[in-house]
Formats: sequence, structure tokens, C-alpha cells
Amino acid sequence: MNKLLPLKDTVKPRIGLYSIGLQAYWNQFPGLRERLIEYGEFIEKKMSTWGEIYNYGLVDTEGEGRNVGEWLNSKNVDLVFCHAATYSTSSTVLPIHQICRAPVIFLNLQPSARINYDQTTTGEWLAQCGACPIPEFSNAFNRAEIPFHVVNGLLGLNYTPAISLTNEITHERKEAIRAWKEISEWIRAAAVSRTLQSSRFGFLGNTYSGMLDMYSDFTMLQAQTGIHIEVLEMCELNQLVSEVTESEISKKMNEVYEMFEISGDSPSDPIAKKPSHDQMEWSYKVAAAQEKLVRECNLDALSYYYHGSPGGEYEKLQSGFIVGHSLLTARGIPCAGEGDLKTALAMKICDILGVGGSFSEIVVVDYEDETILLGHDGPFHIAISEGKPILRGMGLYHGKQGTGVSVEAKVKTGPLTTLNVTQTGNGKLKLIISEAESTNGPTMKIGNTQTPVKFKKHPDEYMTRWFAEAPTHHCAISIGHNASLFEKVGKLLNIPTVTL
Repeated sequence: MNKLLPLKDTVKPRIGLYSIGLQAYWNQFPGLRERLIEYGEFIEKKMSTWGEIYNYGLVDTEGEGRNVGEWLNSKNVDLVFCHAATYSTSSTVLPIHQICRAPVIFLNLQPSARINYDQTTTGEWLAQCGACPIPEFSNAFNRAEIPFHVVNGLLGLNYTPAISLTNEITHERKEAIRAWKEISEWIRAAAVSRTLQSSRFGFLGNTYSGMLDMYSDFTMLQAQTGIHIEVLEMCELNQLVSEVTESEISKKMNEVYEMFEISGDSPSDPIAKKPSHDQMEWSYKVAAAQEKLVRECNLDALSYYYHGSPGGEYEKLQSGFIVGHSLLTARGIPCAGEGDLKTALAMKICDILGVGGSFSEIVVVDYEDETILLGHDGPFHIAISEGKPILRGMGLYHGKQGTGVSVEAKVKTGPLTTLNVTQTGNGKLKLIISEAESTNGPTMKIGNTQTPVKFKKHPDEYMTRWFAEAPTHHCAISIGHNASLFEKVGKLLNIPTVTL
């Protein structure tokens, strides 16, 4: 659906990798060392799909382990994978992570699904015994108070090495598929922490007055995620609007006609009509200025809201926001309304992971279908739309000043996951995750985004659980079932996470 190019290149995470062994084995079992190195190179190549991989190679002594820690620090890695290729002492591994404090994942990836019991030698067994040292590592890391995670499963080769005495073609087995899904999620999650550390979030205008769940401390957000918040003024955008050329307006018009369907009058709501020529022209002009603002301020996301006085210059300006902010969201610059920085963060996490992230809140419950409609009177993530989003002219924005053009759209039918970023009483961020299904149920024709969502529990039971977690009243909708992916993001960001 999304044919617009991202305004910024995707940031790949920097991933450290090393394999472990015991130096005493190499003279005893010729070929074992080279075999384990080959496994490590296979892992490196497969991981490179998702990140920049820095593979140290095989580590087999405590002294070498200290060198690895310094080497990984020099590469500024976001995450380190320790491939337990065979047995190794914990004294080899622990110093690496006492020096390099990036999060660590142990890989227990057995090459074969079953050893050849009748023909296996000691050397052959040692190439298959990666699980053996993991308990030792777990104990040492626990006592050193270093967090760790373990991925268990099969290596997933699509060939059998010449030295092997058994079948090592396991890439189609569920244990390999599951393990590599988990590995890919860890690497993709690391991209979130890497990207946020260099992200600039714009804060334009102010937060909707009285929405107490929206208010957050800018320093707190930077301290816990690394994002910089750039405070922007409406006059900055207003100046850019005054400088927009006719060719820039024409370019935005073409983008809009490619990405949206222009509606007629709503059959039900008298304030939702076919957009007027003037409303559309103003939206094109404001959209061009919005893109200029993002480029000039080097923004990665934007949270905005401005109430304005009736008939004021800025009331007119904000009335043209929604179309341009939808276009920006489709190009990797998530835009969250009502000054909601925390939901802009949720949307950015979804966008980094390539799963969308559309601004939403509870609209209404359908007890007949047992769905909850989620949506908002604001920007929409065009890339996850079910068909072309519709633009409607609004006689008024409910609860806000002004009139303008709004988006009526629905998220694709199928699996989805909501991500809510909230703030607890002690000032800590928290992620709330819910997997569900987008249905093809009915929606209103009132110029708002709306998606009928069927959660795993009855709407009343789900809402009881959700509200008990004290969420922000907005959330980001992503496509696909992404709970395990979002949970890994929470772990790498050290943000408490709840999955409902």
C-alpha cells in the first residue's frame, strides 16, 4: 500500500557474536575447531539479514575472553550473542561480559536433531554438546548479577559438513524455525534501542488541556529511552507555510491522490462532507510545510496539538494538519496527536520494527460482534490500511477548534498487536501489549479512523484487565502478532512490560 519512500534510512543494530570452546580439545580432536568456526560463520551470515554483525570468532581461554570484551566495546555493539559451540569454562565467558556490558544472549543451537548413536565418537559428540556449559554460565552470571537470555533449538543448516557423522540438515525443522525467529526478534529489538538513542522527537504546540495521562517529563523520556525532544513553535511552521511554492503544492496533491480516496458526503453525519477545494488546497500547502519542518529539524517522530483561539491564525494552521501528518507517518516519521509523546514513542517502536503503528484509542464497543473499535480523529499509518484511506471534509473537529480534512480508514484485516506506552506513579515507563485480530466488521462514516478489534477475551474482561494496568488512553496499532517482539524491546530498553 505504501509507495512513499522513508524520509530517513533505517538504522541497523550493531551485533556482537563469538563462539566458545576449550583449548584443550583442539589437539585431541583434529578438525573440531575448524568445524565450530564454520558453524559460527553460518550464524554470522544468517544474522546479517537484520543487523551489522561483528564476529570475533572462536574464544577458548580466559585471557582471550578479556580481549573479546575490549574488542566488543570498540565496536559499540548493542547486543552480544555467545554461541555455545561446545563445552567451555565459565571463566572464559564471564570476563567478556564484565567488560562489555551490552545485553547477552546465549545460543544453544545443536547442529543435528539426533546424533548417530552407533557411530558417534567423542569428537563428534563435542560438536553437538552446546547445552552442556549453559547451566554453568547461568550460575556464574547470576552470581555476578549480569542479566542474560538463552535461545534453545537447532542450528538450521541446509547441508551436512563433510566431517559430520550424522544428518545436520535441520533448516525446515520447527526447532530451527522457532530458534531463528527468536534470534531475529532479538536483533530487530536491538534496532529499536539503537535508533531511539539518536532519535529527535518534535513537540509542536502543547498537550491537550486536562489530559493528565498525556503529561510527561522530557528529561524522564530521554533518560529512559535516549530520545531527544525538540520543542517546536507554531510560528516556525507558519513561516514555512508562507514559503511553500506552487510546485510543492502540486507535488503534495499528487501524493495525496495516489495514497487517498477523496470522499463524497457522509451518508450519516452532516458534519462529514466531501472535502472542499479550499480545504484540500490548504492541506496540500500545510503538508509541504510539515515535511520541510521535519527535514530542517531532522525529526524522527512528532507529537503535536494546538487548540488556538477561534478564528486565529494558528487555528487555521492546525486545521490542515491531519493529511500531512498521515503522509509523514507513512514515511517513517510517526505523528501523534493531542501532544501525546508516549504514544509517539509507541508508534516509533512499531515503525522501526516495520509493523506500522497507527494512533488509536477506544471508539466504541460492539457487543454483538464482541469487538472494540479502535481509532482516532487524526493521522493514520497508510502503510497498514485496508484499501485506500478516505479523506472527508469535517465541519468541525470534535472537542477541538476549527474545521478541515480528516482521514477515514481501517487497519488491514488479520492479526494485529496494540502497544501502549504508559507512565507509572514512580515515573517509570511501562509497555502494555495486546495481541488481537482486526475484523471486517462495520465502521462509522464520520471521518475518523476505526478498526473493529477482537481481543482474546470478551470486551468487558479485556477492558477490566487493560484499565487495571493504568494505560495512557491512546495506543499504537501494529499488524501481526508481535508480543514476543515487543517484549524483547522492553527487556533491551529495561522498561517493564505487561502482555495481556
